Amino acid sequence: MWQCSKCGREFKNQDQNHFCSEAPNTIDAYIETQEMEVQPLLHQIRNTIRTALPDAQERISWRMPTYWNGHNIIHFAAFKKHIGVYPGEQAMVHFAGRLTEYKTSKGAIQIPYDKPLPLDLIAEIAKWCYSH
Repeated sequence: MWQCSKCGREFKNQDQNHFCSEAPNTIDAYIETQEMEVQPLLHQIRNTIRTALPDAQERISWRMPTYWNGHNIIHFAAFKKHIGVYPGEQAMVHFAGRLTEYKTSKGAIQIPYDKPLPLDLIAEIAKWCYSH
C-alpha cells in the first residue's frame, strides 16, 4: 500500500493519481489540479473539443472533463504518463486504423506525454461521437 503524504489516503498503486481534496466540479478546476507541465496540453484538448462540439455542455463526469448533449459524448483525463481520451467503444472500432500508434483499450486512447497531441484526430473523433 502507498499512502499520499498530502492527504493521508492509502492506495494500492505507488504514486496513485488522485485528488487530495474534494474532486473538482468544473473543467477549469480539474485542469488547475494537474501538474503545471500537463495543464497546457489539457487546455489544448479542451479547446479542440470545444471548437468541434460548440453545442455540447462541459461538465465533470466520472471525475473527468466531459462533453455532454443528452448523453456523455467524450471525456479526457490526465494521468502520470499519458492523457486518456475516452470516446467509447464504437468510436474505437471506427477509428482503429488511425489509432495504431497509441495504446488503446475497449473505449480509451492513451496519448503519452512524449508524443504530439493528435488534435485534428481528437476533433474528428469528437464530431463522430456527437453524431452517433
